[in-house]
Amino acid sequence: MSLVGKKAPLFNAPAVLNGEEIVESFSLEDYIGKKEVMFFFYPKDFTFVCPTEILAFQEKLAEFEKRGIQVVGCSCDTEETHLAWLMTSKDNGGIEGVTYPLVADSAKTVASNFGVLAGDWNYSEDGALTFEGTPVAFRGTFFIDKEGIVRHETINDLPLGRNIDEMIRIVDAWNHVQEHGEVCPANWEEGKDAMSATRDGVAEYLSTH
Repeated sequence: MSLVGKKAPLFNAPAVLNGEEIVESFSLEDYIGKKEVMFFFYPKDFTFVCPTEILAFQEKLAEFEKRGIQVVGCSCDTEETHLAWLMTSKDNGGIEGVTYPLVADSAKTVASNFGVLAGDWNYSEDGALTFEGTPVAFRGTFFIDKEGIVRHETINDLPLGRNIDEMIRIVDAWNHVQEHGEVCPANWEEGKDAMSATRDGVAEYLSTH
């Protein structure tokens, strides 16, 4: 089920901050009332597609920050594995230089609560607890407002990388709606015309120039 329009699931989990510091209890609640959050899941550390996304978020971090957005990543790896990957150079397949928080969801509860776990637990015929599917997270992305409400979500299958510029466009659209009370049509970008719904339900274009 979609989380859009609902409170983002609460959690406390270990994380690595600033690319070097392990904290045992990290929560998105720390940002409620202060910042909006772009919270994304990726499948696994020390893989091939994942570092391209993680580094792409880092390359665009200044764009998110100037919009008041906190970027937070998460996978089902441990905090020690996160730290080891963060300490590995890019030339050797690492993500050295990433500074936003990476949450360690080794219990898989965060991914499960956000609906992005690529499998589930079940019982076999002899009563043994088993995991069916892949015990990693899909490439889920959740834009969470200052009140902790999910305003946008996308979930990609494991081999499908994200477009980080699209995440920024979503932020711009949300900010435009909040500031002007207008709606943003297909392919809207900052500086383009938005729309306003009239009483009879017919949308009218409004120039932003």
